[in-house]
Amino acid sequence: MAVAKDGTTRDEAPHWRYFEEPKRAPKGAPNVLLIMTDDVGFGSASTFGGPIPTPTFDALAKRGLKYNEFHTTAMCSPSRAALLTGRNSHAVATGAITNVAIDEPGYTSVIPKSAATIARVLHDNGYDTAFFGKNHNTPVWETGPMGPFDRWPNGWGFDYFYGFNAAASDQFRPELIENRNAIEPPASGDYIFDKDMTNHVLDWLHVKWSQKPDNPFFVYVSPGTMHSPHQAPTEWIARFKGSFDMGWDELRQQIFARQKKAGIIPANAVLTPRPDALPAWDSLSPEAKRTYAHQMEVAAAQLAYFDYQLGRVIDELEANGQLDNTMIIYLQGDNGASMDSRRGAVQELQSLIGIEPSEEELIETWSENGTPHSYSNYNAAWAWAQNAPFQWGKQIASHLGGLRDGLVISWPQRIKATGQVRSQFHHVIDIAPTIYEAAGVTPPTEVDGVKQQPIDGVSMVYSFANAAAPSTRREQYFEMLGNRSYYKDGWIASTTPPRAPFDRSTTPLDPSKFEWELYNLSQDYSQSRNLAAQNPAKLAELQQGFAEAAKRYHVYPIQADLIGRVGAGKRPSLVDGRDQFTYYPGPARYPQGNFPGLGSGWSMRASLTTASSNAAGPVVIIGDEAGGGGLIIRDGRPSYLYNPSGREAERVRLEGGQLSVGQHEIAISVAAAPDIGPRAAKISMIVDGKVAQSADVAVYYPLRGSGVIGRYNVRTLLKDMAEPAMSELAIDRVVFEKLPR
Repeated sequence: MAVAKDGTTRDEAPHWRYFEEPKRAPKGAPNVLLIMTDDVGFGSASTFGGPIPTPTFDALAKRGLKYNEFHTTAMCSPSRAALLTGRNSHAVATGAITNVAIDEPGYTSVIPKSAATIARVLHDNGYDTAFFGKNHNTPVWETGPMGPFDRWPNGWGFDYFYGFNAAASDQFRPELIENRNAIEPPASGDYIFDKDMTNHVLDWLHVKWSQKPDNPFFVYVSPGTMHSPHQAPTEWIARFKGSFDMGWDELRQQIFARQKKAGIIPANAVLTPRPDALPAWDSLSPEAKRTYAHQMEVAAAQLAYFDYQLGRVIDELEANGQLDNTMIIYLQGDNGASMDSRRGAVQELQSLIGIEPSEEELIETWSENGTPHSYSNYNAAWAWAQNAPFQWGKQIASHLGGLRDGLVISWPQRIKATGQVRSQFHHVIDIAPTIYEAAGVTPPTEVDGVKQQPIDGVSMVYSFANAAAPSTRREQYFEMLGNRSYYKDGWIASTTPPRAPFDRSTTPLDPSKFEWELYNLSQDYSQSRNLAAQNPAKLAELQQGFAEAAKRYHVYPIQADLIGRVGAGKRPSLVDGRDQFTYYPGPARYPQGNFPGLGSGWSMRASLTTASSNAAGPVVIIGDEAGGGGLIIRDGRPSYLYNPSGREAERVRLEGGQLSVGQHEIAISVAAAPDIGPRAAKISMIVDGKVAQSADVAVYYPLRGSGVIGRYNVRTLLKDMAEPAMSELAIDRVVFEKLPR
């Protein structure tokens, strides 16, 4: 008789002659639960001195270890590619986020088959594997309903995936994917993604324990929290009312004091000053303070709520006797807290399309933050406060505010020196080798006939029992959008950021002309004292180290233009170069990059049939984080709303007359209007060949985002457009085409 992990017994399995024997993990191999949150600062969570209560994170730290010198790449996709492969991000073609991939070896966003993921390696060694949450590593042109799917999570070795393929997703109406299939979230009023995701984690574990109780599991949980949109249940937001009325300057001081008191940072650490680009809290009006304080209340509620949901998973592991031999690696952030938004916004991507909301607009809409009608972010100063004690934040790979995140590792069966701090210098590429050593797995030299490139990371297992052991990572390069640094044996050389992450200036930057700074981190934990003038020889040594690493790992060419990389023609596309597209109604959802949107010089033409004078329903809906547009039929009348930013200033509504019963053709035409302005356009609704209504737009922002035909887009932000159900309306097709010149 054989005894399974759940204590049950069964007859010994027969020895098959021809059936393939199931893969078996090494004896005693632990379960692995890997968690990576999004855009969380070093000083955000209570575990590392922050203001946001994270009792699950706290409890894991008490029965495990806290690492206070752990580093990411300063941005999302690169950190995740490095985490999953154990290779430097540029070495696996992910030197920047997938949305700005370019045709250079280090930046295509196509993780090569020569870099098998942790999931694939563990799967081939007897583990059951699953991925829940955010996937931001599939090339954007491959995220549509036709794939290809070999660079989706299932293709990377995950048996199961439930989450979304994007930089971010609405917590209330996410664009969900289950394995390779687009699905819709439940329509219930209390739906929120972090709870739904957790439910799916628990369901998967229950099925796994029932079907394969002997196999260890590898579960990767990667929520969208705290990436914008900052959203949380109303009652959780209410818990933080008034908690941030002291403002960001005082908050940063409080975090710093708690970090020192708890021994999270050295006693001689220095709190770096607020950059000139950020305002002092005391300079704000009472109305602005109320608005900004609420932004932080919402963000805090989001992280606290996820921590609560994760606690349900930990409780289930403990209740099922699995916790003792589960190695939990909890990385609180994939980079520093995000300084992407100057003032914050109700619709976070407004600034990316050239719209910066005024403080007056934010004050007017302050109460919408965190609600289903928002896609909000906070003022960059809140991110700076949470990145205490370091300078800068997300995107800035030259300074620790963008690079350093709190890490906790818990493994009751193996880690006995619980509740301690570890200060060895490590990097996100070191997680994979740590898992391999803990599992007793040797990474393969070849996978599916493809020779594997070297793993760049080193294991951290040596640190579990020895706080004083010297770090096995002595050197590491960092680069993100031109900001770069090089660490070696306690020293770090860093370029000076030429502008803040929220500065959307289009003036070209030459990274070769960035100034350099020098810091001795062994004596200056927070990177506060620039020693470049005093020690030019050390600076030159580290600059040379960076140059050599950059050549080795495909970092060149170094470019600093984030916005310039967003446009068409920079990467493969299913829409670039075409002048006509035909879509049909159905369940398909076409994500951004797989749907043409509606730009100047284009039209969309819908062929449909009404069965009564009260026909109703959606025809075409296009939406993204910034806003959207939609053609619907309401009470038998066509209605088109153009609202690219979520603001009143850009909103245009066109209405047509009552449609007779029968077949109709309704077109929305967007023609350039150079007589009005260089970016102006005339939007017209044309019903059965006749113009029903037109409007001139002084600055036309092309609609972008995912699109659906004959139903509502889960990301639609057309809160002022009613969403009538489909009734007495049949859509034949919708054609997008370029207007004749």
